Parts: sequence; structure tokens; C-alpha cells
Amino acid sequence: MFDYSLAHWITFLTAAFLLNISPGPDMAFILGQTAKRGVKAGFSAMFGIWTGAFVHVLLAALGLSAILAASAVAFSTVKYIGAAYLVWLGIQALRSTGHTRLSPENTSTSNEAAKIYRQGVMVATLNPKVAVFFLAFLPQFAEARAGPVGAQLFLHGMLIIVVAAFVEPPLILLGGKLTNYLNENLHVSRWLDRGLGALFVGLGLKLAASER
Repeated sequence: MFDYSLAHWITFLTAAFLLNISPGPDMAFILGQTAKRGVKAGFSAMFGIWTGAFVHVLLAALGLSAILAASAVAFSTVKYIGAAYLVWLGIQALRSTGHTRLSPENTSTSNEAAKIYRQGVMVATLNPKVAVFFLAFLPQFAEARAGPVGAQLFLHGMLIIVVAAFVEPPLILLGGKLTNYLNENLHVSRWLDRGLGALFVGLGLKLAASER
């Protein structure tokens, strides 16, 4: 079981690395929270994104993502909910005055961390394109001699999250250095909020307009 060649692992891990460094709502949310509220917030966002990714991995392994991929109604429902949520996050950022960066206690409370974590879960889970991607991507690495397909999909999906554990924490730590600068430059922090807000609104509209 799980008997793969070296070439298999090189190909898969390379693809997983490229997947994790590619820009998208997940990475934008993690780095945005890091820049706005600090390293702790960035890690809370990251764990939320990972939880949402785990949901998609589990759905792919159980074959439930096929329903989402095949049903136009199911896909559209999740798509529009996810798009609306991204737009809502974007509007919140656009309305921000930047003062949240000047209150370090905002980043140290468990309530704030939990809120960011939940937002990360929602951002990742409510993106049906992720479910469809996993359904299309993971089976490419399933091999007949390596055991049950569902188990193989789950293994490779979890390894994508493991690769993220090597990619995203260093980015968060680097992004945390930006927080100190923004704490001393309120005008710049306001414009960053507006940029992040516009980015999330744009990503939400792009998701709403996307096809399967």
C-alpha cells in the first residue's frame, strides 16, 4: 500500500509546492491578516485555511466533491455564497480606518484569534473551485498498485497541507515585520486596507463569474 516511485514523489511534491505559492484568496487572506494584525493573527488565519483545505481533502477522498462538480445547482450555490463572503471581507477592509493595527491587544485575545480562524475556514471551505481542483488534481497521482483510491486521495491531499506548513509560516514571519512599519505609518496602513479590500472584492467577483 502507498508504494510509489521516486519520480512520483518528485512530480507530486513539486506540484504541491507550486500550488502553495500561487496567489489566491487563501494566501491573500493569510498575508492580509498578518500585515493588519501581526504574526499571531497570520497563524490563526493559516490554521483556518488549513482546516478548510482539510474539508475539501476529505470530501474528495469520500467522493462527495464529484457531486459538487457534477451539479450546476450545488456548484453555483456554494460559489455565490463564497463570493459574497469574500466581497463582505473586502468591504470590511475598505471601511477600515487602519486603527486596528495600533491596538496590540487586538492580536493577543483568544476571541480575535478565534474569529480570524473561523474566517479562514470560511474562505477556504466556501470556494467550490478548490473542491473541483482537488477532484481533478489528486486522482492524477492515484496508482492501481498503491491501494484504495480514496486512501490515496486522502494521503496526497494531506501532503499538500504538509507542504503548506513549510511554505506559509516563513511568509507569515516575514509579513510580521511589515506590521511594525504599519503601526508607525497609519496613512500607509489605510491604503493597505483599501488595497486588500479591493483585492478581496475582485476575488469575490472573479469567483462569482467563474465556471466549473
